[in-house]
Amino acid sequence: MAEAVPVRCPACLRDNGYTAPVFPCACGSPVNPPLDLAAPPVPLTHRTWSDSWVAVRCTACGRESEWPQPELGCGSCGTVVRLPVHPLERLDSGDGAGVGDGPGPGQAAGGVRSDSAGTGRDAGHGGPDRRSGARPDPRDAGPGSDPHGKGSADRPADGQPPHAPLPPPTPALPRPAFRPVTIRTARDAVATAALYLRWLGFQDVRQPDARPIPSAAVDLRAPGLVAQVDPTTAPAGLRAVECVWLNGLTASATSVYFALAGYTEDARTRADDLGIPLFVMDLTGMPQPVNDPADELVGSGA
Repeated sequence: MAEAVPVRCPACLRDNGYTAPVFPCACGSPVNPPLDLAAPPVPLTHRTWSDSWVAVRCTACGRESEWPQPELGCGSCGTVVRLPVHPLERLDSGDGAGVGDGPGPGQAAGGVRSDSAGTGRDAGHGGPDRRSGARPDPRDAGPGSDPHGKGSADRPADGQPPHAPLPPPTPALPRPAFRPVTIRTARDAVATAALYLRWLGFQDVRQPDARPIPSAAVDLRAPGLVAQVDPTTAPAGLRAVECVWLNGLTASATSVYFALAGYTEDARTRADDLGIPLFVMDLTGMPQPVNDPADELVGSGA
């Protein structure tokens, strides 16, 4: 976890403690924006969607991703400031080689220099390099050199008997057919989405206790899942899809969206980019996948 750093509010000059958020990279390593503590924080007076993101490179795999721009609200005067982040160019090595550059000439992948002569195999004897500790290649042995008198197909090179083949994996039992529930109210839409998520394999799907408002989306939660159900008569837009993605990102969970009236073109495009499964529900209560991530979720289950 990143350590808290002091940030001085430019309006009231009060110091506030700030801890940079940690996000999960696709490789599984934690990623946090590298704060530029030498630059002063900038008061946030106008927010735009494009300015709310910053490019951050994972130090483990070198992957570049867009993450929320670090921001802090002053606990004294309420001023919101944006914290500067080191640009990606300053994270590269100083010798001109980027994160993804391969080994240079005369270097092996592990950074060890390999010469064209005198290493590897001895040119005169064809034997292994004793300095490297490599095992001799059985293909270099002459006829009759097999101490067991058998070919490599009968016995491996290490002298151990071959292993018996593993039994084929047991196929998973298919899920029973989903039983839809007719949708008449917003509560029916929420209940149908919860039943469908349980059918997909998500356990302990929690529904809100209060009666759903027909003009507002409803959140469903389960271990490893953040879902949103839109019972309105208007297509779900770009902002709704991005919000459920951010909620899932914060909870390190899968994000899923259900809508009665479908989605706008921008919302579907953004959902495909973010990998968010989208489902549309008709009044018969049968959710239908509308993009590839939804098809993959139906095929694999939770």
